[in-house]
Amino acid sequence: MAHNTTPCEPSHPSARKKWLLLFLAGVFSLCACGGENRALDRIKKSGTITAITHNNAHCYYIYQDQHMGFEYDLAKAFADYLGVKLKVKVCKSRHELLPALAKGEGDFVAASMTMLPSRLKQADFSKEYLVVRQMVITNKDNLYIKSIDDLNKKTVHLRGETGCEESLKRLKQNGIDITIRVHHDAPIEKLIKDVAEGKIEITVADANVALLNRRYYPDIRIAFPLDEAPRPHGWAVRKGEKALLAEINAFFDKIKQDGTFDDIYKRYYPYVEKFDHFDIKMFQKRIQRRLPKYEPIIRKASKTYGFDWRLVAALIYQESQFNPLAKSFTGVKGLMQLTLPTAQEMGIENRLDPEQSIMGGVRYLRKLYNRYDKADGLNRLLIALAAYNVGRGHILDAQRLALKMNLDPYKWSSLEKTLPLLRQARYYKNSWFGYCRGTEPVSHVQSVLTYYDILKRQSIEYPIKDHT
Repeated sequence: MAHNTTPCEPSHPSARKKWLLLFLAGVFSLCACGGENRALDRIKKSGTITAITHNNAHCYYIYQDQHMGFEYDLAKAFADYLGVKLKVKVCKSRHELLPALAKGEGDFVAASMTMLPSRLKQADFSKEYLVVRQMVITNKDNLYIKSIDDLNKKTVHLRGETGCEESLKRLKQNGIDITIRVHHDAPIEKLIKDVAEGKIEITVADANVALLNRRYYPDIRIAFPLDEAPRPHGWAVRKGEKALLAEINAFFDKIKQDGTFDDIYKRYYPYVEKFDHFDIKMFQKRIQRRLPKYEPIIRKASKTYGFDWRLVAALIYQESQFNPLAKSFTGVKGLMQLTLPTAQEMGIENRLDPEQSIMGGVRYLRKLYNRYDKADGLNRLLIALAAYNVGRGHILDAQRLALKMNLDPYKWSSLEKTLPLLRQARYYKNSWFGYCRGTEPVSHVQSVLTYYDILKRQSIEYPIKDHT
């Protein structure tokens, strides 16, 4: 008697074997698919995501009891994008980052990590979100090192676990006799400082890091690129976590498009290309000699009106270089260079009195800050600083012009474009408040941020523990 069969019951052994192989392939496919989504599913279910990062001025640190850092702020924005809370796993050194990821101590690595071939074997990386050159750094008085060939017979000092070491090893293979000295426990800032002070001759750092540190250590010289091509930075996830990686890539696409990435970048690398050696050296001298006299008043006013005292100190220096008798050809006077109408509005009787000038000036800055409540975060502060310099009327004209140009009037990046245009007749003739020396408030804000960044650096803390 013939036996009835179904597709699930192959009648022939070879057919049975073929069916079994297809079944197992399907199972493995389902498992692989589940693996690709495992981290993302867990993150959404738990409501938290853990970033693995490193303690330094460019990734993660604490300033005035707040968690900060370029990578930290990006990671926080990503957590918000996913609708989850951010936790941070801090590693003591860079070589611990990828092993911590492999052990499941976090979901992704956000640590200004170059996508080196050796690292691509250990983890999957996102799209590049930053591309940087590695720059050779010497003392400003060392004019003999001008090119790669001049590194012959020289010792180059490096932070441990960086792509710079691989680049230098390739140069050695190509015949340039370089001694590579690796400092595993030294941050790059320490090596840059040692170059500035003449303790070591050469180090190498990413361009953004080198430019930022030049304002802290103005006696360095950024000589030339170490490599011909820039190097990409990316975030890392465990191998096979395709769903999480896709979310990271979509996130970077979004923040690059809507301006969030640029806002975060400027928060930590504000106008690093702008550099005046004499100005920075003079500032560093004056904050040692002149600032202590006014610091108690600055702290008092800043606490009263809700500002970081270092920001106020930076503003005062930009206005008067801490000279209480400063006067300008426009009639402004005192430490905070107040006009007579503004001084009267703020109840100041003597603009040359340091305490009256500081208290009244910071009160006025708070009034401006309150006025721009439609702007968020740093944008609000920068617009207020610009208004302090050029007046509310010209800021309003710049905002109206921004709207005409389809720019966001509450973004400082928009006003950076429109304020300088108010020098041109075709723009200011249609404005409410007329001609404006619009490049001056832009330069004013850039300088205040530069001085503020230098003062903040003295208070950065680098915790070596996990934080939520």
